Parts: sequence; C-alpha cells; structure tokens
Amino acid sequence: MLSKVLSATVLGIDAYPVEVEVDITAKGLPHFSMVGLPDAAVKESKDRVRAALKNVGFNFPLKQITVNLAPADLKKEGSSFDLPIALGIVASESVVAVDRVRDYLFTGELSLDGTIKPVRGTLSIAMAARNMNGLKGVIVPRENAAEAATVRGVDVFGARNVSEVIDFLNGVSQIQPHYVDINDAMKESSVYEDDFSDVKGQEHAKRALEVAAAGAHNIAMIGPPGSGKTMLAKRIAGILPPMTFEESLETTRIHSVAGLMKSGKPILATRPFRSPHHTISDVALIGGGQMPKPGEVSLAHRGVLFLDELPEFKRNVLEVLRQPIENGEVTVSRAVASITYPASFMLVTAMNPCPCGYLGDTRHHCTCAAGQIQRYRSKVSGPLFDRIDIHIEVPAVKYKDLSSEYSGESSGTIRGRVVSASRVQTERFKKDRIYSNGQMNTRQIKKYCRLEEDAKGLLDNAMHKLGFSARAYTRILKVSRTIADLDASEYIRTHHISEAVQYRTLDRGDL
Repeated sequence: MLSKVLSATVLGIDAYPVEVEVDITAKGLPHFSMVGLPDAAVKESKDRVRAALKNVGFNFPLKQITVNLAPADLKKEGSSFDLPIALGIVASESVVAVDRVRDYLFTGELSLDGTIKPVRGTLSIAMAARNMNGLKGVIVPRENAAEAATVRGVDVFGARNVSEVIDFLNGVSQIQPHYVDINDAMKESSVYEDDFSDVKGQEHAKRALEVAAAGAHNIAMIGPPGSGKTMLAKRIAGILPPMTFEESLETTRIHSVAGLMKSGKPILATRPFRSPHHTISDVALIGGGQMPKPGEVSLAHRGVLFLDELPEFKRNVLEVLRQPIENGEVTVSRAVASITYPASFMLVTAMNPCPCGYLGDTRHHCTCAAGQIQRYRSKVSGPLFDRIDIHIEVPAVKYKDLSSEYSGESSGTIRGRVVSASRVQTERFKKDRIYSNGQMNTRQIKKYCRLEEDAKGLLDNAMHKLGFSARAYTRILKVSRTIADLDASEYIRTHHISEAVQYRTLDRGDL
C-alpha cells in the first residue's frame, strides 16, 4: 500500500517541502530501499526507524519497503525524516489512516526507544508550513515546540515519542497546540549579563563605543595587553537598540539552522556576540561546507562580530569579510546549491599597536623595530581598514581608576541615548532603505551631513594639517553625523567634527 507524508528540508535558512512516499509490497524478498538524494544520515534512518517501531510495540513489516523523498532532485540531509518515514510505514500498514496523516507536516529524529529527539531548523519549517494550504498543523519534537510556536498562523504540536503521535492521529489521545507569549518571551530573552558599569576608567573608549553603537559604525580598538579591549567589546551588544520581533525571528532562524538554540527557548531576543578565535578558517567565518552552513558572520547577524588580535588572523580569512561588511549578506556557491545568508553585523576589532604590544605605553618599553611594526600592521589590508569608521587608542588603565569606587554609567543609561539617536536615523532614512549613519553612501552623506560654517573650517584645517585621505573625510562626516544625533542637533557643529577627528587614531599617526 502507498502512503504519503509531508515533511520539509532546510537549505540555507529556508525550508522546502518534501513528500515522503512509502510503498510496501509483500512480493519478493524483504528489502528496505531509500531514494531521492538522501545523505548518509538519512540513509541510516531505516535502522533507527526499525528499532523505534519495534520498541514501541509495532511489528515491523518483513516486506519490500521503498521510500522516496520527493522532489528527487533536492539533496536531503539530517535525521529529521525519521518521524515522517516511520509514520509512512505505519500508514501503509493501515495502523493509521492515510488521509489523517496528510493533514500534518512532521519532522523529528527518532531514538531507538521511540523517543522523538530535537532537530535543527524547526522555525524555518514552521514558517514554510504556514504558507501551505490545507494543513491542520505541524508536529515537531517537544523540545522544538516553543521555537516553532513563535510562528503565527499555524498550529504547532510538540510530541515526546512516536507512539504518542500515532495515538493522536488515531484520535485515541490529544496533543494540545503549543502556545508562546511573544511579549513575555522577548522580555525573558533580552537580558544581558555584562554591563559597562563593570569597566573601570576608559571613559574615552566608552564614549567611542557609544557613538559606534548609535550609528552602527565598525570600530577598531588599539592598545596594550590588559587594557580592557575585550572587556569593552563584550559589553557592546548590551547598549545596542533592543531587537524588534522581526529581527529576533530572522536571527533565531539562523541559529536554529546552525543547531545553536537552547532546548525550550522560543526566540533569541539578545543581540548576538560572536568572537571567533584567530585560527578560524575562511569557510568557518563566512559559511559553506559540502552542504552549506552559516558561518560566524551570519551567526553575528543583527549583533556584534568581535575579532580579537586582528593581525593574527590569516590574510585570506580577513579578506572574505569585505563583501558581507559592504552588502550585509554573503553568498556561498557550492556544487549542491548557491545560498545567500544574511550577515548584517557590527564589526569590532582589537589589536596591539605593535608585536610586543607596548608601543606608546608610558609604563613599558617597546622593543620592536620600525620594520617589525610596519609588517605587523600590514597584515591587515587597507581595503579592510577602509570599512572601519572609528579607530581609537585604549591605553592601560591607571591604578587610581582601578581602585576607585566610581563605577561609571550603566549599559542601560548608555543604551537610552543610543536608542534616541537610532530613532532619529530610522526616521531620516525611511525612504532610503538603510537604517543607520554607518550605511550612508556618498549621495546620502552629501544630503544629510550639513555642517555649520565654523565646522566646515575646522574640517578643512584637519584635512590639510593632519593629511587625511578622502576615505577618512567620508568616515569623519558619518561619525560626526552620529555624534550630532546623540546631541539632538540637526546640524553638525564644531565640537562634533573635533570629536570625530579624534576617532581616526591610525590616520593621524598617533601610534
């Protein structure tokens, strides 16, 4: 008898429907074959399905079983087809009504005792099911139910084992649809542990990070070891504007596909903070593999990508960052498919001023020759530094600052100012398809960066006396626009320009 069960497979961050067709015949010797471009994990499902059905009390048929995963030209991977294959077999044996099985979409991995284990990408699968006509709901592993239930417009049922699903389909028992209160989930998930009040001193660096967060500017921190660069970077996500539900949903999809969502957690409402080690490969950073998976740049989407010890990264690894920084997305082309992942992130980097780390430090003597310093800095290409709006010096913290009782402003206080500036930019760019000053192009800079006469004179002097390049000029205008927004000023004034000029440490040659 032939049965058809609806499931889905994830390619990139999108899910595509897959029809699991199961045909069982008593003719010939017992045999279990699977077709439709399954990978090794899918092929192994026959052994998991056989043991799971046997251990829940079902007599596995000793017949010829053929499973087809349609469409046959779409590569199938992972263990999420275990549950639909098992249900296809019991439906073909008339244990479950074939028509009843067609009312739902199924996904889940089976353990040998029949328990349904969590799988990746259930949020994308639920979103795909919402767009299908005639479905009564989606049946997913219990641990994935909260994640899938954030999708409105489709009923999500969380099941613990295969016998529970069979009883539900036969009307013997009920599984209640899972419900998630989005507002409560967003509040519970939007708590940041690290706070700027923990950082002693470094007021100049804190201010620069506030400006960077307000305008979504990429920032580079240069300073000796132990000056607090990493500590500062970890707290940037906590001062970025709160995520909208749409941003959270998009970010959650990426982390769900990568298998990084915690069990029972419905949504990711905190800005991601990703800090890959400098030994990372270009594929791990940008995404890819035989079956493409999102890389660190996509996992940092809507959040922060922190590259510590920037010159220690391989040159080819850093160069692949240029496209996602510019476009906010990354396209991975493989023989299987060409996939585009979102990758709109704030780049934060940290580096020592020289190989020994003590150039410019008044308390330590630098032992590096000029040639060594030049070679060290040249490991990071000019085109990559071109895409970093702010570079600041982070000096070693003085003892009196470390021992001081003053804790400085909290992240919540700083975030309040960042949110106000962000709202100004959202209103300003609502017709330009961008959302921040850091994304402005030449035309938009000319339109929105209006300077007072005194500010024009100061910028002219800075360009000539400090020898700034054309790229530095545009970066100064972008940053000064953000500083003016933080100051609730329509025009860019003299003190806005002077502060923005200070954030060009490498261009000024101070290090």
